[in-house]
Amino acid sequence: MAVGAWANSKRGVPALGWWLIAVGTFRSAFTSSCLFGAASLCSLTMSGIHMTGSTLCFLCAFNLRSKPLYVATFLSFLYAIAYLAMECLLYRTIRFVSLVPFIFVAGTSMVWMLLQWNSDGGHGRRPREATKQP
Repeated sequence: MAVGAWANSKRGVPALGWWLIAVGTFRSAFTSSCLFGAASLCSLTMSGIHMTGSTLCFLCAFNLRSKPLYVATFLSFLYAIAYLAMECLLYRTIRFVSLVPFIFVAGTSMVWMLLQWNSDGGHGRRPREATKQP
């Protein structure tokens, strides 16, 4: 569904869309702070993860019915949590307390996305094709 058509729909922006916009903004702000200052969770790799993730959040927020984009956005949260968990547990470069906001945001996003996976109320589904009668 095109962004223009989605924006003009009578339903407006769904709550999950607004949440993903907020998360995308959070991810972008974090990346910007890493680029222009020193933070404990900043690295070139981490900045790339957040910038890609923020882009996916914005795209998914405006195209919630695009299943491939939805899955890619969901996986970006999963990959970010896995990366941060490895940094914390395996390499000990990040303290767990520093991860709490990221775990909260990513966990909430993932649970919400799982709950909304097929709850579009039948919109966007293809109508059943007529079957030929013998």
